[in-house]
Amino acid sequence: MSVKAYLEVTMKIPAANRKVAAKAYTDYRQPFLDTTAGAQTKQLLVRDEDVQVLHGFDSVEHAQAYLNSEIFTKYVFPGLQPTWEGKPEVRIFSVTG
Repeated sequence: MSVKAYLEVTMKIPAANRKVAAKAYTDYRQPFLDTTAGAQTKQLLVRDEDVQVLHGFDSVEHAQAYLNSEIFTKYVFPGLQPTWEGKPEVRIFSVTG
């Protein structure tokens, strides 16, 4: 299978909170890949101004469904929320070509 959609979550996380955020990424990366329908990749992208998590899926529908999944709503989102400054940006992209 190949990646047909990306879910991008961009968060403003101060340097002091990045270790906690990185732990959440590490803790939930493999469960995400093993249990989420259509999940294919997950990458952590770090810049001075923000942190992004890029999730690769086999379809836009699976990317959208993940946002309502138990792992996201009960574990990932609540675990990361205390580390943010402001609300995260969530975008879904389809891959063409």
